[in-house]
Amino acid sequence: MSTPPLDRRVANLEEKMAVLEELPARVTALEVQLSQFRGEVRAEFAATRSELRDEIRAGDEATRRELRGVIDDAVTGLRGEINAGDEETRRYMRVLHEEVIARIATIGERRSAPKKR
Repeated sequence: MSTPPLDRRVANLEEKMAVLEELPARVTALEVQLSQFRGEVRAEFAATRSELRDEIRAGDEATRRELRGVIDDAVTGLRGEINAGDEETRRYMRVLHEEVIARIATIGERRSAPKKR
């Protein structure tokens, strides 16, 4: 293998140097692009976080409204059951009261009746 002539070797070195001389400008351009990309990514993440926060808040509020409705319905049902139970208890108390009055009257009749000898 023979070495290329000096003028060809110098030409090759000049071509390589020309490419290498472009590198700092290309690296600087890449730095600018990366900086812009970081800014865009930051902005997008911030927007995404904000949107997620809003969606979560809306979901929380919807859940609260639904739970309030369920709880209100349950409380209304329980109140109805309690009122019905109270009314039934009052009715039973009246019946017992009337029985006690009747028994007292019966006892009073026995006492006031003349005794047989």
